[in-house]
Amino acid sequence: MKIAALLTGKGNNTLRDKNVLPIRGHPLMYYPAMAARRCAQVDAFYASSDSPVILDTAAALGYRRIVRPPALCQPESRHVDAITHALDEMLRLDGYVPDILVVLLANNISIKTGWIDESLTRLAADPALSAVVPVYEDQDHHPFRAKRIDAGDGTVRAFLDLGGKNISTNRQDLPDCYYLCHNFWSLNLHRSVRHGAGDPPWSFMGPRVSPLVVEESIDVHLQRDLLLCEDWLARHGIAYE
Repeated sequence: MKIAALLTGKGNNTLRDKNVLPIRGHPLMYYPAMAARRCAQVDAFYASSDSPVILDTAAALGYRRIVRPPALCQPESRHVDAITHALDEMLRLDGYVPDILVVLLANNISIKTGWIDESLTRLAADPALSAVVPVYEDQDHHPFRAKRIDAGDGTVRAFLDLGGKNISTNRQDLPDCYYLCHNFWSLNLHRSVRHGAGDPPWSFMGPRVSPLVVEESIDVHLQRDLLLCEDWLARHGIAYE
């Protein structure tokens, strides 16, 4: 099988230049990039961005540049469109068609090479899987506890229709709740992206997504998130040199 890594990050962000902000002496995007570079199963490396700085940084780490058009770098742009554009560019530039694509998000350092390896091993063992993606448990933000503000009378209502069920206020009494991480996604391209729809909003992942349970995931959107990244790297002993 041909396995490619695709590092994705755009320059148009609320936190200016967040993907290249320094963390422990390296730009933020260095950590997901290096996690994949150290994975022996990956044989091709690409980076998709509209930012010359991001693309230059990625190129220095051994990633082939894919210049993403401005239309795919807007706040409302969908990740799947950037992925399909990148796949088209791999074919156009190199005649390369991967079987599996590891999508790396440049603003998340919570990635380990071992996690990528495990996801790829699972896909190889079960070709019917459309994707393997990390998830983390979060009972605090359980959908049964979520609320909305009623447009009619302005009162707080249950976000979901719970059908009159007696729902406990105790987190531990609720069904286990997992959220999909935005750190990396390993996609079987014969079952996902252009082939078969899965659960929204990540329907491009296809109909059979296997969860890789991790402790947490840190997306960088605010300056304070950089401190969480520093702490995570220290706690997990991540230091690529």
